[in-house]
Amino acid sequence: MNKGFHLDAYLDEIYSTFPEAEHRPLIGLTANYSDIDATIRSVYYRQIIAAGGIPLIIPPVADRHVIINTLDVLDGIVLTGGADYNPLWAGKEPLKALGHINRERDLAELLLVRLAYNRQIPMLGICRGIQTLAFALGGCVAQDIKTELKHSQDADRNEPTHSVTIAEGSMLFDLYGPKIYVNSFHHQAVSDCGERFRVTATAPDGIVEAMESSEEKSVIGVQWHPEWLEEMGLKLFQWLVGRSAEFAKAKRLHSHILTFDSHCDTPMFFPQGIHFEQRDPRILYDLHKMTDGRHDAVTMVAYLPQHPKPGEMAGMTPKHYADSIFDQIESIVKSQNAYVALARTPDDLYRNKAQGRKSIMLGIENGLAIEDDIRNVEHFARRGITYITLCHNGDNAICDSARGTGTHGGVSDFGEQVIREMNRLGVMVDLSHGGEKSFYDALDISATPIVCSHSNCKALCDVPRNLTDDQLRALAAKGGVAQTTMYHGFLRQSGEATIRDAVAHLEHAISVMGIDHVGVGTDFDGDGGIKGMADASEIINFTIQLLRRRYSEADIEKIWGGNWLRVMRLVQGISVNS
Repeated sequence: MNKGFHLDAYLDEIYSTFPEAEHRPLIGLTANYSDIDATIRSVYYRQIIAAGGIPLIIPPVADRHVIINTLDVLDGIVLTGGADYNPLWAGKEPLKALGHINRERDLAELLLVRLAYNRQIPMLGICRGIQTLAFALGGCVAQDIKTELKHSQDADRNEPTHSVTIAEGSMLFDLYGPKIYVNSFHHQAVSDCGERFRVTATAPDGIVEAMESSEEKSVIGVQWHPEWLEEMGLKLFQWLVGRSAEFAKAKRLHSHILTFDSHCDTPMFFPQGIHFEQRDPRILYDLHKMTDGRHDAVTMVAYLPQHPKPGEMAGMTPKHYADSIFDQIESIVKSQNAYVALARTPDDLYRNKAQGRKSIMLGIENGLAIEDDIRNVEHFARRGITYITLCHNGDNAICDSARGTGTHGGVSDFGEQVIREMNRLGVMVDLSHGGEKSFYDALDISATPIVCSHSNCKALCDVPRNLTDDQLRALAAKGGVAQTTMYHGFLRQSGEATIRDAVAHLEHAISVMGIDHVGVGTDFDGDGGIKGMADASEIINFTIQLLRRRYSEADIEKIWGGNWLRVMRLVQGISVNS
């Protein structure tokens, strides 16, 4: 039946089912600017629709509030083609061959890319778009490629004119294989892609035709114009929409579960005058990075070095140094109390999330802080600590370290008193860094499950700090948890560790212990940080990896703190009832 101009007939079709539409990722497309108009060619948004996305045109506005709020709703971005970039953005003077530049677009798109990159938003840059990625993220662009090009730029836009060779192991290779024919028409091109990217396709004359993230991010830039290449070009838009759908699902999941990291060492940098309310490049945890990664909560520890370097603890005793760290954390929280709060219990964490605030829990790394005085366990419990890592890289009065000399043959008599006092006060017993005999002694002594706040699997990386399969099984049998950490030296013994290595350790622990005994303790700012999970802004990437492996939302919630908080409730509950 021809519905003609009867609007109700069209609405009846829309209203005939519920829900009204399936969820599709929202893809922003940067707009061109000409005279008084923001414009975009229809081929861009038609390809997004054909790929299963919802197109949204982003006007060229360099207002930070507009950009940040726009990014908050976007699941992916297409950086479209258009005019040349002003070379002054790269500190270079213009050449005679430079074409028309577009001042309305430049700053707006450079800011957009930098902020979207921090937020892990998938991006596809096309022609000018690949140059936008380079300019914004540390690369360089040639103002005019040489006239002796071997590929034509005069054909119709939908006609391939030359070949490109694609690097094996790239995302593009997975889409197209080793060689395709494309339709470049341009006179600027990327001359240096910078450290954040790697070249993944070149033309026969050596022109960079594509690059993609070298940091495990979903970002591709191409010099050609896939929006004109119908089915062949559609593959790139399908890739973007697919990655954007993953990102959208991870965002929705993070909005209603608690994401909790059991260990970071960020406070050791606070004496340097860190600005926690800013995106401070000196630290891996700050409010901006937590927001970028859509991350809720972390335990920040007072780390006590086994053998302090001159000036490392400012001449303070271990107890006083730990107290000074907690004082600084409390001061930061007080100054930013609209956005971050301390938490002592799982209920505090969930309350803070409901109020839109990030959470910091307190911990101690290295029992040196109690200065061989059992009364100091209660002192720090009153300050709000949730766990004590019994030792660090050396034996202390409590127990032997994984990197120690076997001073006590495990947990000392004093260490047994410390563990029992921690049980009484509701403080979790952490055996990361503990020697194997210390680990088993603590399991026997503790009346509550013990934890390993940042430890990996010895079966995959044979270093003293990692846990054997037998330790993992024993830990699970007593109800404890082991938190996968992002320290490269505990993930791989050679080569560069990536987020995929961390997932492999997590999955090995799950295979040995079960899903109810694992979690994440990044060790950010304590040498933790790997490709794909380099700081708190990339925490959502770990969730995306889990979604790709078909973990359920319930299991992801357990991994992102549910298991750890179960132990915390038990430990703190026994304290309350004792």
